[in-house]
Amino acid sequence: MSLQQRQFRCNHCENITDAPKSRGRTNPGHIKSMYCYICQMITNHVQIDEFERRLEDGPRVNELIKISYDNDTPRVSGRELHRFLEVATPYDKWFPRMCEYGFSHEIDFTTFLSESTGGRPATDHQLTVEMAKEISMLQRNERGKQARQYFIQLESAWNSPEQVMARALKLADRKIHQLEQTVHEQQPMVLFAKAVKTSDTSILVGDLAKLIKQNGVDIGQNRLFQQLRDNGYLCSQGERYNMPTQRGMELGLFEVRERTINNPDGSVRITRTTKVTGKGQIYFINRYCGRNVS
Repeated sequence: MSLQQRQFRCNHCENITDAPKSRGRTNPGHIKSMYCYICQMITNHVQIDEFERRLEDGPRVNELIKISYDNDTPRVSGRELHRFLEVATPYDKWFPRMCEYGFSHEIDFTTFLSESTGGRPATDHQLTVEMAKEISMLQRNERGKQARQYFIQLESAWNSPEQVMARALKLADRKIHQLEQTVHEQQPMVLFAKAVKTSDTSILVGDLAKLIKQNGVDIGQNRLFQQLRDNGYLCSQGERYNMPTQRGMELGLFEVRERTINNPDGSVRITRTTKVTGKGQIYFINRYCGRNVS
């Protein structure tokens, strides 16, 4: 004899669900301590990969028509549906006629070439479950009725709490992997940036050109000087030729080192050299290597 059902509120997520009880009296304390299926999975420390393995084949519905989950969304092959519905009209004529009922390419279906066993690959289509369900309704026969009921069950299973949780876990796992990969790829540049930014050592423009070249941009000292002048970081004429512009100085990209030289005749000569600060090194490597800079 089947168990009677009683609704209860999950002790963790507070969602209301059904709990089995015996034909006798139900222990109220037991009901209060119960969790819904998803929360029970989590509180029992079930590993994400184990949870995904149980659900990797999609909702547990007896397969009447083959369903694909390649893009985390259930899709139906147009030719598989055509075969199941036992449509007498050839697929190449039948499918365009079905599309006249208001279905849109890239929204309700996509086109691809099916695998061939010897001849030329045939044109096939991946349909959304909603489109497949509506096409089944249009057939007005027993096979169409069976297919429609099958797709309704599939939608219900796909939107169950278990499946929603599984997809959320997969998405989170993918994002974590992507972030880990990004951190791994950027780690050398991050270490370099930290070391340079906190360094008191400024370098010559020629040395900056070497750093940029090491980051994949073919450039030398003279071309870099020209770029800096053209982009308004260095003065392009007059006594301040190749000296930092006001903009370059305000951004903290350069410093000017002055050196006093005593000439043999007793006169004094002052030379000025433009040097790139640690902040400027990071700024120009990002700018000229195609990375975003503010």
